[in-house]
Amino acid sequence: MKSELETCKNCENQFEKTFKFCPHCGQQTKEDLTVGLLFYNTISNYFSFDARFFKSFLPLLFRPGYLAKKFIEGKRLLYLHPAQLYLFVSVVFFFLLSTIVVREQVQDLDSVLKKTLDTPLISDSTKQKAQQALDSVKLDSILLPLKEKGIPGMKHEQVEALDSIIKSNTETTNAEALSFDFDQNKVDSLIAINASETKIYRAMGMEEDAGYITRKFHGQALKFYKQRNGGQILQAVYDTIPISLFVLLPIFAFILKLLFYKRGSYAHHLVFSFYFFSFLFTVFSLILIVNSFLLIPDWIDWLLVVSTFFYLLVAIKRFYNHGWFLSFIKTCISSFVYLMFVIPIAVVILALVGFFFY
Repeated sequence: MKSELETCKNCENQFEKTFKFCPHCGQQTKEDLTVGLLFYNTISNYFSFDARFFKSFLPLLFRPGYLAKKFIEGKRLLYLHPAQLYLFVSVVFFFLLSTIVVREQVQDLDSVLKKTLDTPLISDSTKQKAQQALDSVKLDSILLPLKEKGIPGMKHEQVEALDSIIKSNTETTNAEALSFDFDQNKVDSLIAINASETKIYRAMGMEEDAGYITRKFHGQALKFYKQRNGGQILQAVYDTIPISLFVLLPIFAFILKLLFYKRGSYAHHLVFSFYFFSFLFTVFSLILIVNSFLLIPDWIDWLLVVSTFFYLLVAIKRFYNHGWFLSFIKTCISSFVYLMFVIPIAVVILALVGFFFY
């Protein structure tokens, strides 16, 4: 008896009608589209949120180097692919970071800048008069005789305390005043009359033959001066971090390649780096989640951060089959180079990118 055939809606190949899945492309033959199915397919397709994720999650946390070693040995379907795991965990981490930390920091920074820049401590006329008075009479010339002769009704200790309070308040006021390296009154007047940006740039100190980068810098500085929105710069810096990690992670793998140049190709070190960074983002995500609900002492958070170094030590020891001493030395070298050179350079670049493109 000839079996009935059915045409796959996906690949358009024919198969027996009794099959539940297409033998050519794997799509389910009879699958009603529902909202739940739509979201499940989205998560499973883009983040592989299936049984492999749960099989990979516990070894990722508690068995350093295990997943990378198994993947290199050829078990590449039993556990989640390192790049997919990294993508999923990093998306979760940066979502938590933006909702829990970044938004609050951006708002706080904008609030502080507006208070500092928009509300001067004293008016310009009062500042000039005060400066003239301070030029003619030094503060110490007033306080010193009072300290020596005393003030009626006050003890010597009280006079000393008054002296320290006056000086500390004066120093604090000077430190808190945020100033720009140009004549603000002149720039304000040019802005008020809608002068050209070139004239304003010159008032800010830009030379006539300045290049593109210098003009761009003065343009962003003028934008910041007008809007007082330092939070947008911080937001731009945070927005560039996920992209930069696609460069920083291969650099970490390259450091491992230099330290273990006889232990496999660069792709092997990249697999190890994907799993290790996935672990880092998982730990940081858990810290963010717990701290958003509970008041955890800072020393516990730092202890968890420091524990990632020992996780890396155990992972390197198991993955590269080295002894403990050699693994410790190479773990220290890789961590030192990455934290002392790669990360600081990346922070500077991110700050510049955030300022130039916010």
